[in-house]
Order: sequence, then C-alpha cells, then structure tokens
Amino acid sequence: MTSHEHKPVLLAESMQALAVKADGIYLDGTFGRGGHARAVLDRLGTAGRLLAVDRDPEAVDAGAVLAQNDSRFELEQARYTALPSLARARGWAGRISGVLLDLGVSSPQLDAAERGFSFNQDAPLDMRMDPGAGPTAAAWLAAAGEQEIAQVLKELGEERFARRIARAIVAARSADAITRTGQLAALIERSVPTREPGKHPATRSFQAIRIRINNELDELRAFLAEVCDLLAGGGRLVVISFHSLEDRIVKRFIREQAQGTAIPKGVPVRDNELPRRLRVLGRAIHPDASEIALNPRARSAVMRVAERCP
Repeated sequence: MTSHEHKPVLLAESMQALAVKADGIYLDGTFGRGGHARAVLDRLGTAGRLLAVDRDPEAVDAGAVLAQNDSRFELEQARYTALPSLARARGWAGRISGVLLDLGVSSPQLDAAERGFSFNQDAPLDMRMDPGAGPTAAAWLAAAGEQEIAQVLKELGEERFARRIARAIVAARSADAITRTGQLAALIERSVPTREPGKHPATRSFQAIRIRINNELDELRAFLAEVCDLLAGGGRLVVISFHSLEDRIVKRFIREQAQGTAIPKGVPVRDNELPRRLRVLGRAIHPDASEIALNPRARSAVMRVAERCP
C-alpha cells in the first residue's frame, strides 16, 4: 500500500453534492479502490442501491469482498459508458438519484510500476486502464505516424513542443523500439529545450498518450450524452476532473443542458418555459490546502455538480 492509496479526492464535498437519500439508487462510474462507493453505502438505508463499474480488473478484484457482503451493492468490470445499458437492464432509467465520476488515472494505477502510467518508474510502456483490452502505449507509438503523434501530444497534452517530441520519437524508434517508460521519458527530456517549473518534461506527453490509449475524452462525451436520461428529477450529477480538457467538456455540457434547447428568434416562449434538463449547483469546487497537503495528487482536481430538472 502506498501513501496515496485509499484517499478519495473531495470525499466530503462529493457526498454533500450527491445528497445521498437512504432509499436512493446511485451509480459510481469509477470505483477505483472504493473510497467514494463506501461513503455512499454508509449513507444508504436497506432499500438503497449502488451500482459501480471500473474497467480495471484489479479495481474490481479489490471490491469483490464488499460486493459479496453487501446486498445493496453491485460491482462490474466495465467502462462507465456501459452504465446506461446496465441501468436500463435493471429498470432504473429515469430513477437514478445520483451519478459520480472520479475521472483520470487512479493512485494505485500510478503507483504500480508494471502498469506503465508513470514516468517516475521504469517499466513496460503499457498505460491501458484495462490491461486486457486494446493496444499498449508501446504498440501505438510503434505504429503511429509523426503527424498523428504530434497531434495527440498537442491536443490531449497541450504540449507546446509536440512536433519536436514526435520527430524525436519517430527517429528513435527506427533504431530501437520504444518499449519502456524510462526510455520514453528520457527521450522526451532530451527533446525539449525548456522545462515548466515543478513539472517533469514528460508530464504532458504521458498524459496525452494515456488519454489516447484509453479513449478517455470520447468516453466522457458519450456518457454525458446519456446521463440526463438516467437521472430522476432532482437527481445529482457529480464529476471530479483532473485536467482542463476533461473539465472543459463537463463544464460545457452542464452549461448547455442548463441553458435549454435554443428557440428561434420571435417564438413567444418565456425564459422559464425553456426545456432545460439540468440545473447548475454552485461553482466549481477545488480541494482545500489541508487535503492537498495530505494528498498532493488532489491539487489539480475540480468538481462540478448539477441537478436534473423535474
């Protein structure tokens, strides 16, 4: 166990945002090691239900005993984009009291060197949240063209030296396959002329490649497109993001659903008659200094909350 495990980010704030009802039905799209799920269960009564999913089989294994011992709780290995179909199969569509997404890579995934997420430990260059599905980061880097690599680094990592790094990757792989995290991190470090204060030069590139390998942003967009149909009137959507690309998608989605369908000019509709699906609840919430001191990985977290309109 590492010092970062079992420290769910914004735990008290997310539980307050969910406003858990004793008899409510809840969805946890990113079980991780179950910190948020256990807090929901602590607040549920005997009639309440919680369904959690995680694409990582290690996370599902970690929650197996909890699922076996608590009849209110179900845990499945699946991407959170499977939640709408799982909820419909249980007859829960339109009845969900709250949905929680804690996005990004988890601390156990970062801390396990063999998963290949971290540039701080030399390991096979994998980066898959589900190690049994899809190509590894090494396989993608071996096959992708220079233009594609540069585009991914720029768009998903906001890396200003994307072209320089992509060129270096393509040149290096012609001599030797890039199969290790340490190998890639060192290559990137040699490729960039300047450093961001307090950041390893490979930070943005590793983030970008991980997002690409796991299709994280498209997964988020696909889920948000269906979430309003899952929620009951007054049901809460709580999303914790860890970088600006995720947060921008969530913020825009909530704003659009809160503004309602655009009505052509001249149509006599009052503002309160617009078909809105969500109501924004408060401003974005960030961890306080005490939480960041205990868990430095929380520093980039931002939580947004919305409520389903009746």
